[in-house]
Amino acid sequence: MADTRIEEQEAAGHPARPHGGRHPSPKEYIRIAVILAAITAAEVVVYYVEGVQEFLVPILFLFSALKFALVVLWFMHLKFDSKTYARFFVLGLAGALTLYLVVLLTFRVWS
Repeated sequence: MADTRIEEQEAAGHPARPHGGRHPSPKEYIRIAVILAAITAAEVVVYYVEGVQEFLVPILFLFSALKFALVVLWFMHLKFDSKTYARFFVLGLAGALTLYLVVLLTFRVWS
C-alpha cells in the first residue's frame, strides 16, 4: 500500500521524500529545546557572576553563537536538508556580517 502511494506521488511530479533525508524526531526537538533552555539559563547565571564581568560580552557572544547554530541546524532543518540550502544560508549570513562590519568601520566604532 505504501509503495503504491509513493509511486503515485512520484508519477504526479511530487517526490516521495521532498527533503531528501531524515528529519529530527519529536524526541530530538525536545532534547534541543532543553539544551537551548540550559544555555539561556547559563547566560543569566553568567550575567550575575561578579568575577566574569571583564569577559561578559565574549562569553555571551559564545552562548549566542551556540544557540544560533542549534536553531539553524535543527529547527531550520539545515542539518538534514540539501547542502544547497545551507550554502545559500551561509552566503546570506556572510553578506550580513560583512555589511555589519563595514557599517561599524564607517562609524569608526573601534577608533
